[in-house]
Amino acid sequence: MACEAWRDKLDAFVDGELSPNAQQEFDAHLRGCASCAKDIASRMQLKTAVKRAAALRYAPSVEFRRKIEKEALPRKRNPRAVLIWAPAFAAAAVLLLVVVWMARRPAVTPEMAMLGEVVDMHVTALASANPVDVVSTDQHTVKPWFEGKLPFAVNLPDLTNSPFTLLGGRVAYLDQTPGAGLLFQYRKHQLSVFIFQERAEWAKMSAKETPQRHASFWVETWSASGLRYFVVGDTSDANVEQLANLMKGAAGAE
Repeated sequence: MACEAWRDKLDAFVDGELSPNAQQEFDAHLRGCASCAKDIASRMQLKTAVKRAAALRYAPSVEFRRKIEKEALPRKRNPRAVLIWAPAFAAAAVLLLVVVWMARRPAVTPEMAMLGEVVDMHVTALASANPVDVVSTDQHTVKPWFEGKLPFAVNLPDLTNSPFTLLGGRVAYLDQTPGAGLLFQYRKHQLSVFIFQERAEWAKMSAKETPQRHASFWVETWSASGLRYFVVGDTSDANVEQLANLMKGAAGAE
């Protein structure tokens, strides 16, 4: 059973709809409540499954819409026929409204979908009892741990005199592609850094010089030396950008 005090906030947390203060409080709660963490993990699995199913949704053709419109148009009938066919007309009208709604609904761009997946990975890590596979504040421990697990080297920044602490790392997956998942601590906040090999469809993403808001999280992404980087956090955009700059420096991107 999830804690009663937090039950109503589980879905809002998964959807990134909590305020920054509530987000911070929930993060702290999850680190000490296995029940809520388990419920969050289940919701994240369901959310991922729904996203994959939505990507396969049917897009009606122009000919199909015209056919429905033609069927829904009123025709001259005798009063008895009108009464008989009224339910059919009503059903056709409802179907037409659904078709028009689906056709006009704003499309989710590949970039938005990918950022959503990255944010979901971060939320899943926050809710996990074991968010990292190698626990260490030492970059010299985490970096060699990835060797042999990934087809690229993971370069980590020197965090001396920075407000960030490295908590550890794990192998993450985006579109079934393995990459590095790093977890950092900033005061009471946790930020994730994900690194994957660059792909052609990702390279087409518009360049962003500053973090972008996605749900209740800040996300900054860039490409360097054939790798794609993502920094995700619910702290301020300045903190996300600061960590991103540290990662860019370590990768020789600046």
